[in-house]
Amino acid sequence: MKNRLCDRLGIDFPIFAFTHCRDVAAAVTQAGGLGVLGTTRQSPDLLEIDLAWLDEHCGGRPYGVDLLFPANTAGEDEERLRATIPAEHQQFVAELSQQFRIGEPKDRARYSTSGDNLITTHRRGMEKWEVARSHQPALVASALGPVPREVEQDSHGWGAVVVGMVGALGQAPAHVAAGADVIVAQGTEAGGHGGRISTLVLVPQVVDEVPDTPVLAAGGIADGRQIAAAIALGAQGVWTGSLWLTTVESDLEEPVKRKLLEAGSKDAIQSRCLTGKPIRMLRTPWVDAWESGGAPPPLPAPLQGLLVRDTMTAIFDHEVEEVMGTAVGQAVGMMGKVTNVRTQMYELVDGFAGAAAAFLETVDADR
Repeated sequence: MKNRLCDRLGIDFPIFAFTHCRDVAAAVTQAGGLGVLGTTRQSPDLLEIDLAWLDEHCGGRPYGVDLLFPANTAGEDEERLRATIPAEHQQFVAELSQQFRIGEPKDRARYSTSGDNLITTHRRGMEKWEVARSHQPALVASALGPVPREVEQDSHGWGAVVVGMVGALGQAPAHVAAGADVIVAQGTEAGGHGGRISTLVLVPQVVDEVPDTPVLAAGGIADGRQIAAAIALGAQGVWTGSLWLTTVESDLEEPVKRKLLEAGSKDAIQSRCLTGKPIRMLRTPWVDAWESGGAPPPLPAPLQGLLVRDTMTAIFDHEVEEVMGTAVGQAVGMMGKVTNVRTQMYELVDGFAGAAAAFLETVDADR
């Protein structure tokens, strides 16, 4: 499995793990892959604590950070934006809160990992970047558009690899032009923000679009056989996410973990009800309500996140299990057990080796 990208980053396997949990990120890195910490769920102060912890617990091995820099919200004023939310939408959220007995947030002024992370603005992204840059992570990923020029220059200044994430054709060249060293081609199967094209179709086209840039396959990958398939499509590794949610190290709330273990692939659906952009997430009664005929259309980002921020905060404050959920991909149907990160990594590597060996046996048998 080891290739030039592994050599460049100093890792054993081209397995990249996106996670919001620092324990998972460190465990993946220690097991030979590269843990990438999502930064949306932390305030700048908490992000500083998490990155300092990773510096200490990764043993000198590399880790990455994933940031959001939505260019269409540059220069925004959140309070002004909040004042433009239609009364119809506010009333609908109030009705849902009453229906599901959600209540009020315990502390509106406190940064909420379940609420504030839904508000995707350029300003918030740059605040997190100011924290991340002081730790000089080995990898910097931009999940909503190319990295700003100053981020690219600073990252390359200390030798970091810059990653651009794409979900449609035509996006990869813009990331490369902005300085991306690696492209993640993320199929619609993936959890979180995503597009409409499947991984199997998207990856080879992106590989052809940017033939001189390494591509990682993402979307629905939870098995070593899928890693072998990604390599066969021209990718140089994989970008994974959902499968780490049910690991021992994951800090995901236990009621949500239980739901994931019981869910099938059809239970991971795309909806705009959280941020205004399509997110693949676990289906819950809250999500169904927004998809019903009586619901107003979700607002564009970041207005939808501003609209539901307090309600999402309260759901997790009070553990209203009926409507607790998370972003997750269609690989949820393959996540029927709890295991630790190291075991999961070894299973991925073994599965890849088995698939590669089976392919070679088939080729030899046909000669």
